[in-house]
Amino acid sequence: MSWSATVRYGLQPAPGELAFVQDLLNTQSAGKPREPDLLQTTEDANDWLDQALKSWSSETHQPTPAVALTAEDVRSLRDFRHDLNQILRAQAAETAPETGPTASLMTLPMALRLDEHGTIQAEPRGTGWRQVASLTLIEAYRAQCTDSLRRLKTCRNTRCATAFYDRSRNNSGVWHDVRVCGNAANLRNYRARKRAAADQA
Repeated sequence: MSWSATVRYGLQPAPGELAFVQDLLNTQSAGKPREPDLLQTTEDANDWLDQALKSWSSETHQPTPAVALTAEDVRSLRDFRHDLNQILRAQAAETAPETGPTASLMTLPMALRLDEHGTIQAEPRGTGWRQVASLTLIEAYRAQCTDSLRRLKTCRNTRCATAFYDRSRNNSGVWHDVRVCGNAANLRNYRARKRAAADQA
């Protein structure tokens, strides 16, 4: 399996199917130096999606969905990614999101079915970006049910904002990499405190 959007930031993918959610979030342009946005063009978006769906299929042992994104789909998928990112940021900060979900996100198609083992399964529906968004929300919901979604966070460094899975024992991580983003932020805060102290003196 290869979660290409996440691995390019030197991150370990989230466990199980939650890695699909993380990988979608990490298609954004982030990092130092900044990586390109994998949803910038239709060709790049379809290349990323093909690989991500194969990885999801390998993880779940389900057939790989056939999804083709149009230019309009890619724009809508970027909007969905932004909304999802805002929700995760708010969840980590225990605040309300800056904006609520758009109307289109509140009516994403999905279905429930009873499998041969008597287990209720949620399945994505729709086409294009709606199918991708539906699959993403299903996996996010499954992670929420096992209390692992709260460990999927975005780096507190706004210049970075990569999505990472917090593996700390008490779920206290805020940086995707303490050495890269944490130390830089702490240094900025230290210098700001020194300047403030000097101004007061």
